[in-house]
Parts: sequence; structure tokens; C-alpha cells
Amino acid sequence: MSGHSKFANIKHKKEKNDAAKGKIFTIIGREIAVAVKEGGPDPANNFKLATVIAKAKANNMPNDTIERGIKKAAGDVGNVNYEYVTYEGYGPNGIAIIVDALTDNKNRTAANVRSAFSKGQGNVGTPGCVSFMFDKKGQIIIDREECDLEADELMMAALDAGAEDFNEEEDSFEVLTDPDSFEQVRKAFEESGIPMLSAEVTMIPQNYVELTDETAIKNLQRTLDMLDEDDDVQAVYHNWEE
Repeated sequence: MSGHSKFANIKHKKEKNDAAKGKIFTIIGREIAVAVKEGGPDPANNFKLATVIAKAKANNMPNDTIERGIKKAAGDVGNVNYEYVTYEGYGPNGIAIIVDALTDNKNRTAANVRSAFSKGQGNVGTPGCVSFMFDKKGQIIIDREECDLEADELMMAALDAGAEDFNEEEDSFEVLTDPDSFEQVRKAFEESGIPMLSAEVTMIPQNYVELTDETAIKNLQRTLDMLDEDDDVQAVYHNWEE
């Protein structure tokens, strides 16, 4: 069991409003479309689709909505023109930020991302300028209140399934995996009936930066809010210790 991990606390996740949930469903819907286009509609033969479905379930997307999305994407394969694109840059005080987007118009998305960075007194950098500060990991978050297992039992179940690390927080548990082992660990948890608050492959900072200057915090929050409101943005990773 390693030291403290830094992930959004559970209350914050539970209190996501309907607009935020709608944004998440839009994000996942696009990911389903791209996954189906690339590997077909059968998750048993399409690892990427299986991973997106896991993410959808962890975000409480109804099964019929998932199935409709897959069917729609399967019938619309020729019309799916989304592309993945990643931007890297710096916020105030050198905070490292990575933005993953899925877009049908790269010029629009690039302009919006640059605007979000500049309005927060940051700047977009070159590819690779901050990604070396992050590790790509599978991450599963479990709400302590929803889990019947004790910490030691859950840790053993995670390690037996192939997880790399297990972290215990006041209100939750975090299981980390190698990206290639993520699906087998997630599936083992699902089959064991272990409730997962979130399950996804993500970018985890190697070190965190604390901000004490109120102006810097306000500017960084402005950048993060603008990125969060952009429909093309799928995920934002940063090393700010909130």
C-alpha cells in the first residue's frame, strides 16, 4: 500500500450536476462511436469498446443508452469522422496540463484550447512538453461506503487480479494497474460484484504542485472551467494539488 494518492474526493464526484452528467454521456457517446468504427460493435472482440463500456457503466450510463450508442455507431460507421488529438501546456506557475480531445474540426478545437490556456495566463506548448511528468495508468476508484470488503481484503483481491498498487483514502480506495492489465482487473472486480465509482485509463502526475497565490488559483480554475465546458474536450489532466 503506497502513500496518499490525489484524486477528486467522492463527495465531489457524487454531486456532479445534470449538466456535468450530460457532458460525460456526450463524451462517452463519441468514444463509443470511434471504438466501433475502429474495431466493430462486439466488445468481446474489441478491447477499446470494452474499455469505453466499462467507463460508461462506472458513470452510471444506462445499459439501453450504451446499446443504442453501439447500434447507432455500427450503422453510421462511414459518417464517424472524429479524431483524437492531445494538447500539452502550462497553466499559471508552471502547472502542467494535458488535454485530450475528440473532434470533427481540429482547427476549432485548437483555437478553443489555446483560448482557454491564454485566458488563464498559461500557454499551449509542444507535444511532449509535459507528458513526461505523468504516468499512464489504469485507475479504479471504489467508494468506501459502497464496498462490503475491508481494505486488506480489497487490496488482496486487486493484487490477485493483476493490479500494481492500492491506495486507501478516508472515503475511498484507489486501485492502479498497468494500462494493459486494466481490463482484466476491471472485469475481475465486476465479476466479484465490487462496486466501482470510476474505472478508466488515465494520466497520473508523478508529482503535484501546490498553489498559494489567489490570482494564480483563479486563473488556473478559469482555464480548467473553459476546457470542461468545451464539448470537444474528453479529459483534462494536471498536476495541481487542489
